[in-house]
Amino acid sequence: QVQLVESGGGLVQAGGSLRLSCVDSGSIFSLNAMGWYRQAPGKQRELVATITSGGSTNYADSVKGRVTISRDNAKRTVYLRMNSLKPEDTAVYYCNAKSTWAPVIRDYWGQGTQVTVSS
Repeated sequence: QVQLVESGGGLVQAGGSLRLSCVDSGSIFSLNAMGWYRQAPGKQRELVATITSGGSTNYADSVKGRVTISRDNAKRTVYLRMNSLKPEDTAVYYCNAKSTWAPVIRDYWGQGTQVTVSS
């Protein structure tokens, strides 16, 4: 069973940086596609970045050039490094694991970590 635990959120000034971490306690982390999504108050959850089991990455246009997603399979951890943060980056950030290797793809979610960017 996949269990995702995020950490690293907090309050930061505009222009600052944060690194979010997500630890997957499941048994097949290296095969899962991993991603970060965010949800701001009153808005739908949106994709921030994804990384496949092979290391291919994808970013939302709104964060390209400011955000880097990476994974450490030995530590069963996916990271989201965010630079040049803006107030509009304020949201709850959720870690996602997708069992793309399985006959039936399932999504797993963490509990979320709050990121607040002050102007």
